[in-house]
Amino acid sequence: MAALKGRDLLSLADLSADEVQELLQLAAQLKSGQINLRCNKVLGLLFYKASTRTRVSFSVAMYQLGGQVMDLNPDVTQVSRGEPVQDTARVLDRYLDILAIRTFEQQQLETFAQYTKIPVINALTDLEHPCQILADLLTIQECFGKLAGLTLTYLGDGNNVAHSLLLGCALVGMNVRIATPPEFEPNPAIVEQAQAIARSQTEVVVTHDAVATARGANVLYTDVWASMGQEAEATSRIPVFQPYQINQHLLSIANPKAIVLHCLPAHRGEEITNGVMEGFQSRVWDQAENRLHAQKALLVSLLGAD
Repeated sequence: MAALKGRDLLSLADLSADEVQELLQLAAQLKSGQINLRCNKVLGLLFYKASTRTRVSFSVAMYQLGGQVMDLNPDVTQVSRGEPVQDTARVLDRYLDILAIRTFEQQQLETFAQYTKIPVINALTDLEHPCQILADLLTIQECFGKLAGLTLTYLGDGNNVAHSLLLGCALVGMNVRIATPPEFEPNPAIVEQAQAIARSQTEVVVTHDAVATARGANVLYTDVWASMGQEAEATSRIPVFQPYQINQHLLSIANPKAIVLHCLPAHRGEEITNGVMEGFQSRVWDQAENRLHAQKALLVSLLGAD
């Protein structure tokens, strides 16, 4: 994927539909062992937020490619003492080959990208989570053999995962339905962007009706009801979000062959029941594994293989 070499991935909207498909194809080939690529480079992980899957999957991906990883914990760098973002960015640009950033504000990520020449990857911001959705699309494609024409229903908070699902589904020709409580809808600008990408070819719907969105869906997807930084609101949100829980009733009105996804970590008994998460229609663990393969494909594409 020479077209991606040297580029940033700050949003899924940075990719074309063809580029998403090529990334997914490469991820599948790497996962199956059909191809074995090497990328002897250095990846920096600058994470301002806690992480399990993102940190471990990026690290393992880079090690398996033959590269190295530097964990740039803000607490042990000058970032924690107030060094300006642009200064840190220009220094890291001289040391690293690629940088993945997990932070709060999208603007901070964009500032890093502005002051570096190396590729910068959005490993999660409050606005988007593009790497997660690449793994999600890979998982759905494995289950159904295709993406175009399928319907994904997301239930819960209109957060960063919902934003990237809107963009990702629109890019690959999937219908996407987002059901949230009132006042928890996704960013209208992201919705408009997804609708513009989809045009009239696929359905992009944002509603408050959980039952209507679940009916006939091929994929039911959820996330925690309170994201990192919103922990103080977690308890008060439970009764508001309860109608959007993925449970056996909602699953029963989806497509009989529907799968269930959750980007993790999960609060079992809140956004998803334990029975559904452990049920035969759950693909949560395949989804988590695919973070490794999708990100390996992304690293190879942005850096090039040796």
